[in-house]
Amino acid sequence: MDERDWLVLQALYEEKNITNAAKLLYISQPALTNRLKQIEKEFGVQIVNRGRRGVQFTPQGEYLAKSAYDMIHRIQHIKENVLNMENKITGTLRLGVSTFFTDYKLPGLLKLFKDEYPDIEFKVTTEWSSHITHLIHNEDVHVGFVKGDYGWKDQKRLLFEERICIASKEPINMSLLPDLPRIDYRTDQNLKMTVDKWWAENYAKPPLISIDVDKAGTCKNMVANGLGYAILPSMILDDLEDLHKIELTTPDGEPIIRKSWMFFHKESLQLNIVKAFVEFIERIDLEDIH
Repeated sequence: MDERDWLVLQALYEEKNITNAAKLLYISQPALTNRLKQIEKEFGVQIVNRGRRGVQFTPQGEYLAKSAYDMIHRIQHIKENVLNMENKITGTLRLGVSTFFTDYKLPGLLKLFKDEYPDIEFKVTTEWSSHITHLIHNEDVHVGFVKGDYGWKDQKRLLFEERICIASKEPINMSLLPDLPRIDYRTDQNLKMTVDKWWAENYAKPPLISIDVDKAGTCKNMVANGLGYAILPSMILDDLEDLHKIELTTPDGEPIIRKSWMFFHKESLQLNIVKAFVEFIERIDLEDIH
C-alpha cells in the first residue's frame, strides 16, 4: 500500500460515506471504490459493508483505518527527513493557524516567506487556538500560531500583544452597557472566558445580545455600521479609526492583554524547512504585515 491508499482509508473512516470521501480526496467515486477493492484484495479481507446509512467498517477494516493515521504520519516524516538530507530549503511546511491569524496575517506572511524560499509549499489547517495546540502537540503540524495561553511546555515565541476593547460607532456610557445592543461572534473559549470574567466583575446583569454572527470580521463591520457595540481584540480594529474604543481593564486598572504565540517542538528545528521558517518569524515584525 502507498500513501494514497492510507489516505483513502482515513477519509472513508472519517466520512463513513464513499461520495463524501471521494470529494475530500478530489477523486471520482468509481476511482475510490476501485482503490478500496484493491486494498481488500491485497489484505484478503473485507474492509467495509455498505448500507442505506452509509459505510460500516468490519473489525479488520476498522483496524486498518485506525492504523492509517500512524502510517501517513510516518510517511510524512520519512519524506521530510529525505529532503532534509539534501540541505535544501524545500518541501511542505505544515502550519496550524488560529482563525484570526488566518484572516489578518497569514496571506502576507506566507508571501514574504515564499519570496525568500520559492521551493516551499504550504499545508495550512485553520482552527480555534485550542485545537491548534492539540495538533502541534501530536506533531500533525510543524508550527502552530495560537492566541492566548495554553500551557505549552516546549518551544514558543511571543509574536505580539493586543488589548481587548469595547468598540462602538458612537461614544458609550459604560454604566448603561448592559442595556445597549451588543453584537456577539464565535470565538475561542480562551477569549470568551476572559470577556465573561470581565463582565461578571463589572455588571450584575447579562449583556443584551442583539446580533450573533460567526466571525469577528463580520461583527466589526456591523459595529462600523452602527448596529451595536462589540468586545473585540484591538488588532482587528486597526483599520477603522473612526470607531470609539474603550480598553478593558482588570479590577486593579491594568489593561487586559491577549498574547499571540508561535508553538513548535525543539526537535522540529532539525528540519531545514522548520528552522528557516522559525528564524524568518523571529526577524520580522508581524505587526507590520497586513
